[in-house]
Amino acid sequence: MEQIYKAYFLRRVMQMLGDGDLLFEGIDLSTAIDAVRYKKWNVYAKAPFAGPAQIIEYLGRYTHKVAITAHRIKEITDQTITFKYKDYADKSMVKEMTLSHTEFARRFEQHILPHRYVKIRHSGYLSHRGKTALLERLHQQMKLPPPMSKVSISTALRVLIKTGVDITICPVCKRGKLIYEKP
Repeated sequence: MEQIYKAYFLRRVMQMLGDGDLLFEGIDLSTAIDAVRYKKWNVYAKAPFAGPAQIIEYLGRYTHKVAITAHRIKEITDQTITFKYKDYADKSMVKEMTLSHTEFARRFEQHILPHRYVKIRHSGYLSHRGKTALLERLHQQMKLPPPMSKVSISTALRVLIKTGVDITICPVCKRGKLIYEKP
């Protein structure tokens, strides 16, 4: 499979270079392509999803996975918590572990992502690093119109547009306007 994929990929890149569809500044791509042609490629292919419903179901399982489910907890006492777990070091044997409440909470907290961390990250042209420049280049090469510029609007206006509720109106008298003043 490696040979087929590599041949197809490199042939297509060379064709796009010849047609002028790929533009790179300061890089001799034909030399780079010759260099990678003789390297071993690790091609991983997986059966495609059966459709949009299966993609949503997969992402739902992945993004909403919890550290421990209620059915794995066997006993809770005043001092300890006993739960089932799979010991992968011992041929995936299902075992029980008893921990103090403090140790259980400490281990559970290790599964909570820090602020601004996400489970699903973008890669390639959607990765955070250089995203703007890469998207601009992608738009140029695909001859797409530039994306609309972002408009900065206030939170109050955003809430009004989304919900139809004006949060600047006084909730008591329903006539006065609330004004947010920065400290």
